[in-house]
Amino acid sequence: MSPAVIDSLHSIFGFTEFRGGQQQTVTQLLQGQSSLAIFPTGSGKSLCYQITALHLPHLTLVVSPLLALMKDQLTFLAAKGIAAASIDSTLTADENRQVMQNIREGKTRILMVSVERFKNERFREFIKSVPLSMLVVDEAHCISEWGHNFRPDYLKLPNYREELNIPLVLLLTATATKKVKLDMAAKFAIADEHIVQTGFYRDNLDLTVLPVSTKDKDTQLLQLIQQQTMAGNGAGIVYVTLQHTAEAVAAFLSQHQINASAYHAGFDADKRQQIQADFMAGRIQVIVATIAFGMGIDKADIRFVMHYDLPKSIENYSQEIGRAGRDGQPSQCFTLANLDGINTVENFVYGDTPELTGIEQLLNTISNEYLNGQWELQGLSLSNACNIRQLPMKTLLVQLELLGVVKPLYAYLAEFSVKLLQSQQAIEARFNGERLAFIQSLFAHTAFKKVWGTVNFDTLLQAYGCDRSRVVPALEYLHEQQCIELQTKGITEVFAVDKTQLASPALAQQMYDYFADKEQKEIKRIHQLVRFFQLDKCLSHNLARYFDDQKAPQQCGHCSACRGQAAQLSYSIAPQWPSDQQLQDYAVALKQHLAAKSAQAVSRESVCKFLAGLSIPLFARNKVRQLPGFGSCESQRYAAIREKVATLAID
Repeated sequence: MSPAVIDSLHSIFGFTEFRGGQQQTVTQLLQGQSSLAIFPTGSGKSLCYQITALHLPHLTLVVSPLLALMKDQLTFLAAKGIAAASIDSTLTADENRQVMQNIREGKTRILMVSVERFKNERFREFIKSVPLSMLVVDEAHCISEWGHNFRPDYLKLPNYREELNIPLVLLLTATATKKVKLDMAAKFAIADEHIVQTGFYRDNLDLTVLPVSTKDKDTQLLQLIQQQTMAGNGAGIVYVTLQHTAEAVAAFLSQHQINASAYHAGFDADKRQQIQADFMAGRIQVIVATIAFGMGIDKADIRFVMHYDLPKSIENYSQEIGRAGRDGQPSQCFTLANLDGINTVENFVYGDTPELTGIEQLLNTISNEYLNGQWELQGLSLSNACNIRQLPMKTLLVQLELLGVVKPLYAYLAEFSVKLLQSQQAIEARFNGERLAFIQSLFAHTAFKKVWGTVNFDTLLQAYGCDRSRVVPALEYLHEQQCIELQTKGITEVFAVDKTQLASPALAQQMYDYFADKEQKEIKRIHQLVRFFQLDKCLSHNLARYFDDQKAPQQCGHCSACRGQAAQLSYSIAPQWPSDQQLQDYAVALKQHLAAKSAQAVSRESVCKFLAGLSIPLFARNKVRQLPGFGSCESQRYAAIREKVATLAID
């Protein structure tokens, strides 16, 4: 390790030495070796790219899945005097202009963006013009279809890396099974020897699973927090599934003299920031939060984490308990467990599986709309037309890409609006020769009203004989020079189409089978979660093994299973069915309602989703939620609803 890097560690970050795995990762990167770093939550993954970026010649580009996570990182970097920025939807035109100018001038070392930013034509043209040293992918498990929180757009990152000619890649995650780990590494050609995985086991975390009925949860939670407070354990987090639950539980705790506050994504950004700041400073003892809270939180003295509801997956559980005891001191992790919420988690999985008819509609749409081998996509209208939710639609299109049926060519912004900040004559006076002729043509094909003008790309490209890659950077340049203010909207994606593969009679079924298989894998993940909480053998050991850490002790001695308190989970109250006649009546009413609204037939699967209370585009645009029977079986597991509907022969 070079003296310059060690000096940065001491003088900028204030650390006397690297934590486990950090030095190996940084050394590999500075030797030009792309790396995958898998460290437990709170083990200092971010330092690996932060310190490396200071010793690379060009910009480091960081892709992060959450805006809140970006903001937390930027606040930390600013406190250390490191020039970092983000390009995101919260920036004003002036702020965006300043960020791009600082990057062009080499003042900014780190730029943070979401993966969706790559779809933005303005951003792509800008980032192509900037030399890049490293691509960092935070929460990199989102790349893998085998992992939790899979994000279809992440599958495109290897292509973006190639297009932008970025020589170095760092993937960061806290949660990766062996299969996910190898999948991530393969997508970026990272060698096995450059995968850095520290031990997952945390010897200071005490894991307890408590079977509790729903009606007793509040009392049990209060008693646990009071015990922690009496023991001198101050700060803690209580995780819940729903926003309204966060508010109700926080209010209950406050009524019993616990200094608690709710936190969820429904609060505006200022309120969330204030709550987080108060918690970090010790002015709030307990945060009752949805999973919106915690990403990037670096509070070392969180003494307890409690799950009021079951987490979404083993991966989520491990991330959330990982926020406790980062100072290495003993910390408590309690799960108040029953099966009451399992149906809700499962039903969302089933709701994301498109019907075969919807997939056929998509393929027919592509076939009917492509022209000269190209097809243009505008997402929301297609999602509604095919009755496929937005996320599954993205996944479906990515799968078609991977099969070679469609190939993304480019995306463009449908509308560029221009406001002159200087007179047209003053702007044109900056140029001469061919560049002046181009700028004059640009203005000639911009239709101005009172203040704003819209660029007519069709007539401009035809009249001047150029393409969009000439026009967009020119508009950005004028924007950066404060000659104009530029606003854009309406992304359209353009794909090449292989009509032979598109016409394959087996394609729709192949795509449906992919989603059906994915559905069962997600249901299996939920079942794994339930099995984990009911284990009679060491929870810590089995959690570590799940994440491919084979070095954890067979018995930790600090979990409920090791204490001989294995949990058996059950429903608080057995879910009740409406009568068979009611179900028949609900289905008839649904079909009559939709028949009056549209000509689309109602499938058996749509009836199941209606009874389960799942929202799909067909229901949203036809105001189905107001019908009696919507969600009448939401307490039932979806597989049972399917079986019941089949038994009653509801078609």
